[in-house]
Amino acid sequence: MSLLEKLKKNSTIKDSSVLSKSKFFNEKDMVTTAVPMVNVALSGSLDGGLTPGLTMWAGPSKHFKTAFSLLMSKSYMEKYPDSILLFYDSEFGTPKKYFETFDIDMDRVLHTPLTDIEQLKFDIMQQLQELNRGDKLIIVLDSIGNLASKKEVDDALDGKSVADMSRAKQVKSLFRMVTPHLTMKDIPMIVVNHTYKEIGMFPKDIVGGGTGSYYSADNIFILGRQQEKTGTEVTGYNFIINVEKSRFVREKSKIPISVSFDGGIHKYSGLMDLAIEGNFVVKPSNGWYAKVDLETGEVGDKKRLADTDTAEFWEPLLKNEKFKQFIKRKYEITYGSIMGQTPVLEEIEEV
Repeated sequence: MSLLEKLKKNSTIKDSSVLSKSKFFNEKDMVTTAVPMVNVALSGSLDGGLTPGLTMWAGPSKHFKTAFSLLMSKSYMEKYPDSILLFYDSEFGTPKKYFETFDIDMDRVLHTPLTDIEQLKFDIMQQLQELNRGDKLIIVLDSIGNLASKKEVDDALDGKSVADMSRAKQVKSLFRMVTPHLTMKDIPMIVVNHTYKEIGMFPKDIVGGGTGSYYSADNIFILGRQQEKTGTEVTGYNFIINVEKSRFVREKSKIPISVSFDGGIHKYSGLMDLAIEGNFVVKPSNGWYAKVDLETGEVGDKKRLADTDTAEFWEPLLKNEKFKQFIKRKYEITYGSIMGQTPVLEEIEEV
């Protein structure tokens, strides 16, 4: 028996295996969403998407955080018809209409109301402990930013006004415990969080809850937005997904997504600027756009911007390997050999 076989046999951890054969290091399950640039934010690829582990949407109020979470949940539940959504709710700001908008079957959603972090910690660990790898579950927590600690609640009941120094520790403890289960059991968890402004001359957005989320999360997205107006009337928002942390996408990448009040998320938003940057689309004249034939270089029929927001215009390009590779090169983290560029030390002869 080789040393490797002996170590494996003697291990008290049943999932120990040779790394090359480990089920935890195989290609991760990836759930593609209906919005191409959301897939890029999640994975760096148009064909990618949501993976098991912790994904966090952070931002101020009314920044579409819950909607992005439900978009991803819908994609997961659509891919796995027997899957369940476990929805932890501390804000109670997600009406039934939200689920209906995304066509989520509410008979497949377990709604769990929360009052404090410890309650969440005990319940989610009980749930995860009873799951097996292969059980199809997606978890949404809306939100961690609005969840008090038990000490904070008890102090209020006792009439105490002392500062609560335990909350950050409890949040860190929560994520520290759930993260291994999410990875080992192939479960995606989506967390909604708040942000606050850093003190300074040029304040930046900081994710709430301390360092626990930063250490545990696979993806952290901070959302910004601008109003979209027709004349003086606000008709929607242009959101910017700022990639704060990612295992797959270059950090500090900015990915635009447009949302209108009457049409919801624009499926093809964020693609036009990239297509122009890569010379897949050109502007023959101001306000007009045309696709370029990638084989001949010929410029196609001109269209107004509003007329390009169609499957006919975008779907052929989304299936084109050159366009896919262009997007990957721009956003995806690449891994080369760390030692590949190490100079070889030549032997120095003593004189």
